[in-house]
Amino acid sequence: MANISKIKGGDLELKEKVVTINRVVKTTKGGRAFSFSALVVVGDGNGHVGQGLGKAKEVQEAILKGIDDAKKNLIKVPVMHGTIPHEQWSKEGAAKVLIKPAAHGTGVIAGGSMRAVLEACGITDVLAKSLGSANPHNVVKATVKALATLREPISVAKTRNISLKKVFNG
Repeated sequence: MANISKIKGGDLELKEKVVTINRVVKTTKGGRAFSFSALVVVGDGNGHVGQGLGKAKEVQEAILKGIDDAKKNLIKVPVMHGTIPHEQWSKEGAAKVLIKPAAHGTGVIAGGSMRAVLEACGITDVLAKSLGSANPHNVVKATVKALATLREPISVAKTRNISLKKVFNG
């Protein structure tokens, strides 16, 4: 998890995307109490992405809380020419996620929850597959974890003491 460094959300121009909203019902002796939870993804479209969960009595308030939480959990993702530098997979709970780099013009080929994270991050060409559980919370967490564990090509070249071209041509 090399890329997990705290980034201040106030410094960036972030766009929000609501992934899912759940209505939660709590049964009390006075009847049913309704509340909402919102899973939100924020990103600047330039390699920064974060995910957050907000809970409140009103939908709009839950979304705002989710946005604030997502801004606190921003990570930097290495994006090269609109795609990721290498293949990566990750797991969160029963959700497994596989993301692969793609040629320019491919587009974002990914399912709902993963698509929101990848687009918010600014990745334009990627192949992605969600395996196992389709629970949006775990899929989003697994996707963010996979993006956070991506290695910067320049740092890989320095570690191996080889040129950047050799890293890609193997």
